[in-house]
Amino acid sequence: MISEAQFNNELQILIQNAIREDVGPGDYSSLACIPASATGKAKLLVKEDGIIAGVAFAKMIFEYVDPNLQIETFIKDGTSVKKGDVVFHVSGSSQSILKSERVVLNSMQRMSAIATKTKEYVRLVAGLNTKILDTRKTTPGFRACEKWAVKIGGGENHRYALYDMIMLKDNHIDFAGGITLAIAKTKAYLKENNLDLKIIVEARSLAEIKEILESEGISRILIDNFNYEDTIKAVALIGDKCRTESSGNINENTIRKYAECGVDYISSGSLTHSVYNMDLSLKAI
Repeated sequence: MISEAQFNNELQILIQNAIREDVGPGDYSSLACIPASATGKAKLLVKEDGIIAGVAFAKMIFEYVDPNLQIETFIKDGTSVKKGDVVFHVSGSSQSILKSERVVLNSMQRMSAIATKTKEYVRLVAGLNTKILDTRKTTPGFRACEKWAVKIGGGENHRYALYDMIMLKDNHIDFAGGITLAIAKTKAYLKENNLDLKIIVEARSLAEIKEILESEGISRILIDNFNYEDTIKAVALIGDKCRTESSGNINENTIRKYAECGVDYISSGSLTHSVYNMDLSLKAI
């Protein structure tokens, strides 16, 4: 993953763009009927059971829109919530609260849905050594928050983007002329450019795993779209030579069995690309 400073910069860019997109030259609805001097208070109301996520991010949004807004937090990120719970109060300029409202809700609803699903996946592999990973299958422009939500739900982040880890997948291997060539070219490139990046290589068969293992310096082998039996064989074949990761259409019904195969990680794009926003609302009080 990228550094904390880089990650925080991504969050600031995300907020700036979201407010630009939603507010533009002005929130004319509020400007038209609410005096600039008016103050008010609103509550973040939970309307659906789940794991709350995005509280800290909401504070960043409010701070960006109006540093004078005050937030009183009752429930922290990562907490199980039920319908009717109040997560926080925000008070101050009524115009500022309304200007922030939709960006806060859109962000928290999606982050909470992702955290809720991640928490369920983590629960399904409880007692085993397998860690749950996200992927790059994220919403364009919202990746930082979606990966943050995975962490809040108890999962771990895979690489952030194309620049913080090498991942040689099927197309890279085929375009490069094969596994051994792809690995050799990658090592040469990293050395020439003085880059210190971990290398993950995808395998589509046990034969490909054997070929990958002939090269040194591989951090992890991605065991992609294997059945249970071949995953067990793959884990045994790899042993302690490098880490192992399963992926490919793994869902709530199959995740436990894949974890029982002994893999170190299971990555799932569905954590971020197949969730329905959790129902939250911001209500004036």
